[in-house]
Amino acid sequence: MYSPLRPLLFALPPELAHKLALAALRGFGMWPGAAPSTGSSTELLGLSFPNRIGLAAGLDKDGTAVAGLAKLGFGFLEVGTVTPRPQPGNPKPRLFRLKNDSALINRMGFNSAGAAAVAASLRRLRGCIPVPVGVNIGKSRDTPADAAVGDYLACLATVYTIADYIVVNLSSPNTPGLRDLQAADAARALVGELVAERQRLSAEYPEKAPVPPLFVKIAPDLAPDDLQATVLAALGAGADGIVATNTTVSRPASLRSDKATEEGGLSGRPLFPLALDAVRRTRDAVGEGPVIVGVGGIASAADATAMFEAGADLVQVYSALVFEGPALVRRMAGGS
Repeated sequence: MYSPLRPLLFALPPELAHKLALAALRGFGMWPGAAPSTGSSTELLGLSFPNRIGLAAGLDKDGTAVAGLAKLGFGFLEVGTVTPRPQPGNPKPRLFRLKNDSALINRMGFNSAGAAAVAASLRRLRGCIPVPVGVNIGKSRDTPADAAVGDYLACLATVYTIADYIVVNLSSPNTPGLRDLQAADAARALVGELVAERQRLSAEYPEKAPVPPLFVKIAPDLAPDDLQATVLAALGAGADGIVATNTTVSRPASLRSDKATEEGGLSGRPLFPLALDAVRRTRDAVGEGPVIVGVGGIASAADATAMFEAGADLVQVYSALVFEGPALVRRMAGGS
């Protein structure tokens, strides 16, 4: 049904179309019945994934549509980015379609209902979600980078009991000072604090099992030496895995859309070569063992296979759903 709907959605401003899609997914989630599993299941870090195709953070920031999203056939879902307090994000317009490039540019700026609201939403819907749900956490816009640890700790404590895994977002280009936290020393210090807080929370909530794995999300724009230093620092401080990658601030020469000059992070098809290379370099740096989630420009089962061959254990999609529609999920899961 998506083919006839796509021109109608594309005639709307991107953020309005996004809101309508979320509303439809919330309604879909209220229908009785669960989606049958597609693809091969896998066990990682104490979690069971019905298949290895997941939803990337950014589509359902506040965790209100997870029941409907689960019915599309995803093997896991990620909500957020979540901030400790509600914030509106950057001024509009802040989301742009690059139709000729199958790409998006966003400068949303962590618009969020806040960690408490997201936790409440997930708690209310938890019984309707048969797959792992991760929560992507970040700092508030007005929090200086040198004080960001408090924001991450607050988010972790708020979502700990409801999140199956947690992703530390250090790599969005749309929040001032955030990418400074990707430097190896800064990442090591921040992850160390979060690991210590997770240990404290595990003692406070012994019924929460398994303890939520902790991932760090990196940018595709890191130089090779910086990428290696950052991922090794994060894992050395106790992170369980890496999500590679976030959006890019680069603009490939191949872009044809008149929106290509907009500021923000580029996602979608043009990001795929950068993300694939980052996954490959991450696996080369960390060796076997640490879990890697590959994300960025994946738009087909062949793309997912390439990510797995490069070293990813799981993959995520988002922008391709805008251009290909929800049937993409089952096609990819069946081919994975």
